Amino acid sequence: MEQKDLTVILVHGAWGDGSHWQYIIPSLVKAGYKVRSVQNPLTSLQNDIDKTKDLIDAQEGKVLLVGHSYGGAVISGAGHHDKVVGLVYIAAFAPDTGDSLGSLLGRRESPGGASIYPDNKGFLWIKYDEFKSAFSQDLDDEKALVMALSQKPIHGQCFGDVAGEPAWKTKPSWYQISSKDRMIPAETEKEMAERMQPKKIITLDAGHASLASHPEEVTKLILEAASSL
Repeated sequence: MEQKDLTVILVHGAWGDGSHWQYIIPSLVKAGYKVRSVQNPLTSLQNDIDKTKDLIDAQEGKVLLVGHSYGGAVISGAGHHDKVVGLVYIAAFAPDTGDSLGSLLGRRESPGGASIYPDNKGFLWIKYDEFKSAFSQDLDDEKALVMALSQKPIHGQCFGDVAGEPAWKTKPSWYQISSKDRMIPAETEKEMAERMQPKKIITLDAGHASLASHPEEVTKLILEAASSL
């Protein structure tokens, strides 16, 4: 298949890594796109933006950034890179200047928040036996179990760091809302999405891990964004 002149860079969120995109990657490659999935340290918002920028630097030609969850805050910062031509948000944070993720989460109660706990080094975890109900209630038991037991903790600082000017103000964007999200309330996702005035908003009957529970619909949105660029 002819290789298209666009690299799709997938940016994972909290409590995950690049393999959270495993159900999306094969379809994007099959469609002819070069795909890369970043492995962010989840140590501070700036560290993760810098790590994502390193991967953008390594690509030839144009880049479409796709962020899940916390990854939305990362692509909002890394998206200023001159190679980036678009941004796709998957049940993701889309902070504006001066927002922190903590302040966005503070708008309303999120049921999954009760399952988060800190360790003695300031990293946040989701209780293993509550991971499925909090994060991925619409995944089958086996997939949810792997996601829970391989979770990567995120440093609490990432939720306190204040976002700078977001790239979505100057670059085209797309947004997927998860209507059954227990980590970021769907109403908060809707507010962030509408504020961005994206090219398109879709709503899926999904939990927070929509990239795993609804890979076909999520892939379709990414492909739609990619083909328009």
